[in-house]
Amino acid sequence: MPSIQIIEADLSLAKHQRDVLAMVDAYAQDSMGNGRPLSPEVREELIPALKKHPTTLIFLAYEGDAPCGVAVCFLGLSTFAAKPLVNIHDLSVLTSHRGRGIGRSLLDAVEAKAVELDCCKLTLEVLSNNHSAKGLYQSVGFAQAEYTETAGAALFYAKPLE
Repeated sequence: MPSIQIIEADLSLAKHQRDVLAMVDAYAQDSMGNGRPLSPEVREELIPALKKHPTTLIFLAYEGDAPCGVAVCFLGLSTFAAKPLVNIHDLSVLTSHRGRGIGRSLLDAVEAKAVELDCCKLTLEVLSNNHSAKGLYQSVGFAQAEYTETAGAALFYAKPLE
């Protein structure tokens, strides 16, 4: 069995563009994603949008030449630390490759890059019923954010604009 390799994606390369799109589409189809494939419009616009966004950071997992996982991240800024942070927007491993440490390897690569960039923290969101992802995140040090005991834990809210 070929070993797993984690690389930082270069969106100027057609192969990386195809592989990022394939991995995000696979994630979209997962029950913990959107439960359906990306629309044709999103498939057309995703790579240009990622390339245009100034803080895009993507890692791909490969088994041989075949992609099997992705971490799509964006740099942000902590105003309280006056330092950058990395938000892991999407982390996904193909169903056929789960349970082999690929998600952990992707998280390790993201963390190493964040340390290289002098980031103060990593952030992510996870669905409350995604127990395997929550277990992985907790095993590598993630926890629900609580900055002061009196303020309580941070919650993730969204307001759709479309």
